[in-house]
Amino acid sequence: MSSKGINKVFIVGHLGADPILRQTQNDTAVANLNVATSASWKDKVTGETREQTEWHRCVLYRRLAEVAGEYLHKGSKVYIEGQLQTHKWRDDNGTDRYSTEIIVRNLQMLDSKSSADKNRPATHSVN
Repeated sequence: MSSKGINKVFIVGHLGADPILRQTQNDTAVANLNVATSASWKDKVTGETREQTEWHRCVLYRRLAEVAGEYLHKGSKVYIEGQLQTHKWRDDNGTDRYSTEIIVRNLQMLDSKSSADKNRPATHSVN
């Protein structure tokens, strides 16, 4: 194992909104996704099933961003593989703020293909 560590994330979830697609000044496609994942368990006291949803900010670049913008929409089920990246900034009050997002390296669309989506790619990766 590398002494530098490993930064790798795998999630399967659903988009909470349509992808937000934009271009950088260098004309690089960028897409932002908010992906929900959920965990459920049975409450030991009440016996009720509980569920907790986590939201993950995901960023895709270049062709991955274009694919996301073309084929994904609110509710789409996706498999995402990437790495965590945290940004630090100061707000208007001078307080340090942090935001962590997943830089996506591999995207798989998990929804079943409809007849209208026959040409949709099932998976796309960046090396």
